[in-house]
Amino acid sequence: MVALAVVAVAVCAHIGLVFLHVAPSNTLTKQHGSVVDEWVFPEFEQNWKLFAPNPLQQNVSVQLRAEVSTADGEIRTTRWYDLSAEDGRAIDGNPLPSHTQQNELRRAWDFFVASHDSEDRPVGVRGTLSETYLRRIALLRLDRGGAAGPGDVVERVQYRSHTTNVEPPPWSGEKVSDRPTVRELPWWSVAAENRGSRAGKSGQAAQEGGAA
Repeated sequence: MVALAVVAVAVCAHIGLVFLHVAPSNTLTKQHGSVVDEWVFPEFEQNWKLFAPNPLQQNVSVQLRAEVSTADGEIRTTRWYDLSAEDGRAIDGNPLPSHTQQNELRRAWDFFVASHDSEDRPVGVRGTLSETYLRRIALLRLDRGGAAGPGDVVERVQYRSHTTNVEPPPWSGEKVSDRPTVRELPWWSVAAENRGSRAGKSGQAAQEGGAA
């Protein structure tokens, strides 16, 4: 009974904070806007582009690679991992795809683009937050893809996007370019604590493998 009450309170609080996020500016949002933003961004940000007068008409593919220091002291660069394609394969044919598969990467990239200028420089605190969020996703995806082996450490990560316009229907008469646009971000260093955590897991895995 207590657990149900806690869940009910948490759900009501979440709905209330999201409501304040999408509601017009008012006294509550002016007084507690920072609290609302800290809860909503970036995981729960609302996006209404589907219902906009001119909805998004592009296919955006987000890719990732990393520089890894190996156990023997060398530095190697991984291949480009097409994260959008991985999510697409996980969703295709799945009647109940997860929210993470559908939205995590897409919303994180939208968040980054909206909070950076044309030179990939963060605009305000939200820009820095979006980079932190993408770094976190990078480490999770690289770990899942086995980019770093036992004893290896991910030192730096790099993102790029490949954007193509969706061809309009023949009856529209609209003309769009069919040339893809590539946006390549600079290399980002991985935080020391994350490198240590990743190395510790790799070392533990190697020890367990040796013991087996």
